[in-house]
Amino acid sequence: MADSNAGGGPSPAPDFVWAPLVPELLVANLAASLVFWRDLCGFEIAYRRDEDGFAYLAREGAQLMLEELGEGRQWITGPLEKPFGRGINFQIAVRVVEPILDALAVAGWPLHMAPEDKWYRAGEDEVGVRQFLVQDPDGYLIRFSASLGRRPRS
Repeated sequence: MADSNAGGGPSPAPDFVWAPLVPELLVANLAASLVFWRDLCGFEIAYRRDEDGFAYLAREGAQLMLEELGEGRQWITGPLEKPFGRGINFQIAVRVVEPILDALAVAGWPLHMAPEDKWYRAGEDEVGVRQFLVQDPDGYLIRFSASLGRRPRS
């Protein structure tokens, strides 16, 4: 997948698979958000439109859009106050969480919740995850989660 910093940049790769659900997050500063999402959390830029303050990001099948406030066309339904996205957290499944944790630690980025191994009931079984929570520059709550597998309910 291309990761261009040029205005507009290339189109997504021909084999790019569009996710059926893609949140679009309004952000105060696209450059600051890209430092978090791309540089620290390992997302790639599928494409961007600098004239709209917009970037489409992807990592391991997870996709999201970032759009800078005051740029492009926005659908704002009420007052925006930080932290943005109150009441929601975005779970992003990754193969392993440690590289993201390492990058955040080197940057001195605070965690909202320390890493934990957690098992959740799913029908007659339990599914396990290693997870942690972090807020992006605008306060969106992100939960990175790596599978620990499945086991019979204890």
